Amino acid sequence: MKTRMNRRQRPTRGPAGPDGPADPGTSAGDGTPERLQKVLAEAGLGSRRALEDWIRAGRVRVNGRLAQLGDRVGPRDRIQVDGRALDRRASRHPRLRVLAYHKPEGEVVTRRDPEGRPTIFRHLPGIRDGRWITIGRLDINTAGLLLVTNHGELANRLMHPSRQVERLYAVRIHGPVPPTALAQLLAGVELDDGPARFEQILEAGGSASNRWFHVLLREGRNREVRRLWEAVGCAVSRLKRVQFGSVVLGARPLPGQWRELTPDELTGLLDLAGLAPPRRRPLVRAR
Repeated sequence: MKTRMNRRQRPTRGPAGPDGPADPGTSAGDGTPERLQKVLAEAGLGSRRALEDWIRAGRVRVNGRLAQLGDRVGPRDRIQVDGRALDRRASRHPRLRVLAYHKPEGEVVTRRDPEGRPTIFRHLPGIRDGRWITIGRLDINTAGLLLVTNHGELANRLMHPSRQVERLYAVRIHGPVPPTALAQLLAGVELDDGPARFEQILEAGGSASNRWFHVLLREGRNREVRRLWEAVGCAVSRLKRVQFGSVVLGARPLPGQWRELTPDELTGLLDLAGLAPPRRRPLVRAR
């Protein structure tokens, strides 16, 4: 005799649909099934891309069975991550937080480094609502602005190539930079993972042997700034990200320090991501 699974307990499978509600602090409130990685991201467990890797690795179960990419879950589905139940009620209304961290050279953007190198997470504050998720990465030799959040959906949207979020870098080039090289960088260079170019290049001073430039990108491929300059025969001696979207590094925080984004900065990032500001609870007036 076959046992039929209760429909409430069975995750829904189907093609990817719309992103659902735009409020970054809530999930769908009408019981509509949502993509599993979206629910996990809203719980602050990581970016969607990282959580998809968790699902492939068998770390996630839904109603007792191994989850698969494409699963959708409703409010009554039971989700487990690494054997621990996800408390969806506790993660439904987390306080949205975004930090601006000034990464120094020599730190890696990973939680644990097998080589024992210092990581950015040793400097970040503790968090009750989920876990810290980096919005993009910077390599070990690149310093500057790194945004960190507890909201996976916000991180996922800001990192997605379709958003075309601006990234501004200060670059020091050792040696001569011919005008033809600058023209080529603006026109486009073929890299091993496809064509790339700078949207803008501005000279920013320096000497004859070490010249500074500010370069603007609208994507975040691995080591893209360095690889573009190397493709035209120029050597990068220093690299620092000074702006991501609407957030500017400025004089503070100092290297190895962080600050919370201002309300205006947070609103600007949410707008870039296509998300609405978090809902505010109504004030209760004493009678």
